[in-house]
Amino acid sequence: MSTPLISDAKKRWQQELAAAPSRPQPATTVSGLPIEPLYTSDDLDNFSDEEQLGYPGQYPFTRGVHANMHRGQLWTMRQFAGYGTARQTNERFRFLLEKGQTGLSTAFDLPTLMGLDSDHYQSRGEVGRLGVAVDTIDDVRQLFAGIDLEQVSVSMTINAPAFVIMAYYVAAAVDGGFDPHKLRGTLQNDILKEFHAQNEFVFPPTPSVKLVVDVIEYCTKHAPLWNTVSISGYHIREAGSTAVQELAFTLADGMHYVEQCLKRGMNIDDFAPRLSFFFNAHNDLFEELAKYRAARRLWADLMKNRYHAQRESSWKLRFHAQTAGCSLQDKQPEVNLMRVAYQAMAAVLGGCQSLHTNSMDETLALPSEHAATLALRTQQVLAYETGVTNTVDPLGGSYFVETLTDQMQQQAEEYFERIEQHHGMVAAIETGFFRREIGDAAFAYQQAVDAKQKVLVGVNDFQQPDEKPLPLLELDESAERDQLQSLQQIKKQRSRDDVRRTTDELKRVAETGTNVMPALMETARARVTVGESMQVLEEIFGRYRLGAAW
Repeated sequence: MSTPLISDAKKRWQQELAAAPSRPQPATTVSGLPIEPLYTSDDLDNFSDEEQLGYPGQYPFTRGVHANMHRGQLWTMRQFAGYGTARQTNERFRFLLEKGQTGLSTAFDLPTLMGLDSDHYQSRGEVGRLGVAVDTIDDVRQLFAGIDLEQVSVSMTINAPAFVIMAYYVAAAVDGGFDPHKLRGTLQNDILKEFHAQNEFVFPPTPSVKLVVDVIEYCTKHAPLWNTVSISGYHIREAGSTAVQELAFTLADGMHYVEQCLKRGMNIDDFAPRLSFFFNAHNDLFEELAKYRAARRLWADLMKNRYHAQRESSWKLRFHAQTAGCSLQDKQPEVNLMRVAYQAMAAVLGGCQSLHTNSMDETLALPSEHAATLALRTQQVLAYETGVTNTVDPLGGSYFVETLTDQMQQQAEEYFERIEQHHGMVAAIETGFFRREIGDAAFAYQQAVDAKQKVLVGVNDFQQPDEKPLPLLELDESAERDQLQSLQQIKKQRSRDDVRRTTDELKRVAETGTNVMPALMETARARVTVGESMQVLEEIFGRYRLGAAW
């Protein structure tokens, strides 16, 4: 291949560049990827508009999954909310809907996330603290009281006991007169990233994935509009990964779920359209933009050419984005408003289908109503005042953006090969591959911050020693007491025979390896608790402990 001739203009620019001053910080992305001073067509070697870029709504979906994207319909504005009791969170839901939010996003407290009841000894002091406490179907009914579940899309961020919560939700909706075929929303239900990054797992990887597949199979038949799993890179990035690691590990998790569903005997075009993704929106606008575009292209290729899906809807990667909680600082917290606004812009320019913008005070406490309103207003200003929705993929075709997108794709594919070299997903988890990679990336980033190679405003530069504290949300200490009293009353009033009968059936179903969702619907109606359901399954599947290799 002959070297392209360098024009006189480019030679002159190179000479001027060599003599020009440069900043002390190296030019890299947030993840440390080196950035050239200028990108031209020379950087897009063998680039094909038709094959790599294409058109919005068409394979490989680099430019978006819909032909008109946000020109036709804005993303769902979905603010994360949940604290205290179901009644208190229901009040916050109604407040956000009145302010113009278009979807609900449910945060659960730590005991619920770990499959523990509020009266478990390990739950003390944590009930309702970082999310809403849910013990029984009664809590789910109260949580969504007065909300039209056929009209409002509901997201639930829960993983280890996600199948239990989903059974409660469907049973409560049906008992409330709603048609399950019309329910819309998303269950996170992504247990694999818990083993990579977040640690909120209960059972070992193999039965945990089996339970994810149970939800996918059940909803495919009975709640076909529901997004059955939100395959989540967000928490991987929050743990310290690079953008490429977030991209690669997330898609690798998605591939494993697909393969397990296929082993179950499911038709890929029946379940794949309702797989969704959840990505972080970090500080580097261009790196994030490239990550989202590469994700769509990679997933489309995998679904079409590796898994042989026939429907275009199966090829489309649809994703929710949340601005980066790990980027928020407790120093000068009002500056978080600016960080969040730029991160949200990256998500929108990258083609997200829904978006959560963090509140400026989230690194200090649960969001106050004022901070939550400002976070929502950030999305509304972006949607209605900035002009970013007027054309589809406005940065598509940029030499820089396309080069970075190609690099993201290539490096993600290299990670796919490395995971295969570790003998697949479960083996790579058990040998600690993912955690080592994320840990090394987090350490390298912190070193760059400590050396001021990465500037964090208000933290390692531009400090303001006399800043005034923000007014913060103060939780009512009575929430835990009220939840415990409610749970105690439910346990007194429910039928012991119904509890025994339905939990015995759940155990039998789990032992045979069949889908647990129908049995869980019956335990829900018998007012069996989350913790009791998880205990039944723990007797079958065991509890997972971190291995010695970690």
